[in-house]
Amino acid sequence: MSPRTGRRAGGADTRTAIAAAAREEFARSGYDAATIRAIARDAGVDPALVHHYFGTKERLFVAVMPFPAVPSEILAEVVAAGPDRWGEMIARIVVGLWENPQVSATMLALLRSATSSDTATKMLREFVTTAILGRLADALGVPDAAYRASLVASQIVGIGVARFVLGLEPLASVGGDDLVAAIAPTLQRYLTGDVRA
Repeated sequence: MSPRTGRRAGGADTRTAIAAAAREEFARSGYDAATIRAIARDAGVDPALVHHYFGTKERLFVAVMPFPAVPSEILAEVVAAGPDRWGEMIARIVVGLWENPQVSATMLALLRSATSSDTATKMLREFVTTAILGRLADALGVPDAAYRASLVASQIVGIGVARFVLGLEPLASVGGDDLVAAIAPTLQRYLTGDVRA
């Protein structure tokens, strides 16, 4: 999208213009390289308006992609529960999100996009790495934190693909509490247990 001349004032169409510019910028540059300034320029607005309507770059990505939750808020809830409950909390939150029909539809769209489009794969990978895994690794505060966080992601993404994309039974129809009970110990081991070969 080429930059517009002049600046758009705030209004109903401003939010739409920012969202459209953000989708294009995220698709073109990826999550890491996309900037609020570039998005504002393409939307013909002051960067302050982007912050006004959407807040952070993370929230903007969530709003326009659409990601089903704001990772920083989820991770704050997980961290607050204490290290001994991290696996259970992550499992419970993720499975709870999956049980919401709107969220599961969004997750299905994201997973399908990521497996069929190089652009979507790059964008989702960068977002997950920066906004989720990086923050989770910071919370762990151990030397192999990035590896542990990526193991957690592999479990969650793998179950998401098996449950939603492949419809693998009985995983696709197992109840939420049973799924949490099955995966929480594995997530906990990835986070705080022995992960060496």
